[in-house]
Amino acid sequence: MKKVSVVIPAFNEQASIGDTLRAIRERFFCDELIVVDDGSKDETAHIASKWADRVIRAPHNQGKGAAVQLGWKCASGEVVMLLDGDLRDSAAEASHLLTPVLQDVCDMAVAILPPPQVKAGLGLAKGLAHHGIRMLTGFEARAPLSGQRAIRRELLDRLGSQDKGFGLEVGLTVDVLRAGYRVAEVPVFFSHRETKNDWAGFCHRGKEFVAISRTLCWKWWEGQEWKRKS
Repeated sequence: MKKVSVVIPAFNEQASIGDTLRAIRERFFCDELIVVDDGSKDETAHIASKWADRVIRAPHNQGKGAAVQLGWKCASGEVVMLLDGDLRDSAAEASHLLTPVLQDVCDMAVAILPPPQVKAGLGLAKGLAHHGIRMLTGFEARAPLSGQRAIRRELLDRLGSQDKGFGLEVGLTVDVLRAGYRVAEVPVFFSHRETKNDWAGFCHRGKEFVAISRTLCWKWWEGQEWKRKS
């Protein structure tokens, strides 16, 4: 069986990181559990150290994409699973995401989460990501922004660096598909903190939209460069 590493980026997640890691340890097998503390100001790193094999502490907040990449570069598994730190008990469902990769059904599995209980925002970021991925690759992504993924390490080594912020998932999907690898979206009963309809939620979605736009423009330019060279 292939060695599996789990990488979890976390920023000020002291309220949920312990439950997430405990669920993974007690109900889901992995060979290596890595938490990247992205400059948290709370007790995230201390709590994570009780459960994780390794806690990597960034000196300051660099962004989710940067934290994820720092983690996967340190991972030793043949399959790397990326999970959010706020999944709590639902993190135990990770086996459903891992299975398609281990069974060679796909090279990257992306989790489709259940619909949120309360609709927040207008769906602009998700819509932009969906249409951008389709325009660049032809792939109809149902969960273009899902951060819950299982990926063969070979892909990560080949694809190189990605966006350091919220454009990570979109860029990763585009690059994997362009490289000719297989992507499968898998329904998994994960649940995590939902962005609210308040000022903080609005700012979060705004940053996400900008990051996705930037990433899609960059991927379009990379595609034009490839066409010119070929």
